[in-house]
Amino acid sequence: MSMRLVAVLGYSDGGPPVLHGLCAERLAHAEHVALSTDAVLFSGWGNRRNSVAEAELMRDAWNGPGVRLITDSAPRNTMENATSVADAARRLNVTAVIVVTSWWHAFRARLLVRAVLPKVAVRTSSAAGRPPLRLLVRELGCLVVLPVQLVRLRARQGA
Repeated sequence: MSMRLVAVLGYSDGGPPVLHGLCAERLAHAEHVALSTDAVLFSGWGNRRNSVAEAELMRDAWNGPGVRLITDSAPRNTMENATSVADAARRLNVTAVIVVTSWWHAFRARLLVRAVLPKVAVRTSSAAGRPPLRLLVRELGCLVVLPVQLVRLRARQGA
């Protein structure tokens, strides 16, 4: 039996503990993607002291189908999101993962998740949207360190 997991990656800019607009776009997109899935993972932390985690905000705002909902509020970055997705995928014995994130973040997120789930079909799905220029520049900078992150993730999986 095949099992599918939709993983929604959170986003916050450190503002008030409310669902950021980019995160809300990801969540709304995930609600449509999850129509033919078995479980949804919300992944992301609260980046301010005593803040509500992105994962919890997404779960509370969920208007999608009545599938199994999993919340992981520990991941602080995309590399940790990938590990969270892999942990949930292994626990659920999934055969396919759909990572929901912004289009400008999808390439890196997909590669990181594939690095920790080499035997699982991994794809991304993204809502259209225009990121602020600073986020595009930040993502380009993150691509520079992507090879190092991939090596680190693969090493952790072998340990």
